[in-house]
Amino acid sequence: MRHDCSSGSWAILTCSKFYHSSYGPSSGVTTFQRKNLATSVWEPAGEISWTSRENATVHFGISEVNIRDLRKPKKSSSQSRRFKAGGSEYKWKMAEGSDLFCVDSRGKTVATWSQEATTLSVGVQAEHILDRVVVTCLLNLWIRQLGLW
Repeated sequence: MRHDCSSGSWAILTCSKFYHSSYGPSSGVTTFQRKNLATSVWEPAGEISWTSRENATVHFGISEVNIRDLRKPKKSSSQSRRFKAGGSEYKWKMAEGSDLFCVDSRGKTVATWSQEATTLSVGVQAEHILDRVVVTCLLNLWIRQLGLW
């Protein structure tokens, strides 16, 4: 993951890990951890409880959200997927090729996924919702790979 540091420069950080007990989340639980950058210790951040390949409940700490609420289209033909975090609405959009980008309610890009570099770049303005940005990016990549965008 690339992270926009407050100095305005980019740093490459590995700050999230995902674990699943079997290949392909058709059922079971995927756990995710975040790295505490002050202590370099991996801490539990939440889990995804899969009921099928395309349906799950995501637990961010004590907050529980259905995958559908993390991928809401505005209308049935919409090519973007919306989610709420930190009191605001964000949406993931498809970019050229297999890339994705996430914008806030003002249309400002807060994160981008590069398929070629397999890198998620997150701006400093999204630090407070970092877990949601990382998880919603992963979910959108998974659902798109299934052909169910």
